[in-house]
Amino acid sequence: MTYIIYAVAAVFEIAGCFAFWAWLRLGKPISWLAPGMVSLALFAWLLTLVPSEAAGRTFAAYGGIYIAASLLWLWLVESRVPDRYDIGGALVCLAGTSIILFGPRG
Repeated sequence: MTYIIYAVAAVFEIAGCFAFWAWLRLGKPISWLAPGMVSLALFAWLLTLVPSEAAGRTFAAYGGIYIAASLLWLWLVESRVPDRYDIGGALVCLAGTSIILFGPRG
């Protein structure tokens, strides 16, 4: 369930940030900011649903998911194919996410 929350949160975060990017860098109308801000609020709310006792650990583990989702966005929304370094870097980050999420605590 944690990975699903992270994946949905990543979509909301990337979409919200992209709204600002589109306004400032692509010349989209300022009206793009309202749904962008709602999207960012939903992202933040979703991270609170992750079963963890520490916000910092939740955010750190989320980082790998965010990176992988950003590369999917690059490919599917921006029509730019990630290269082998993008993919390799994302795999390293996902390994780090797994270590953070599933490492023994005690």
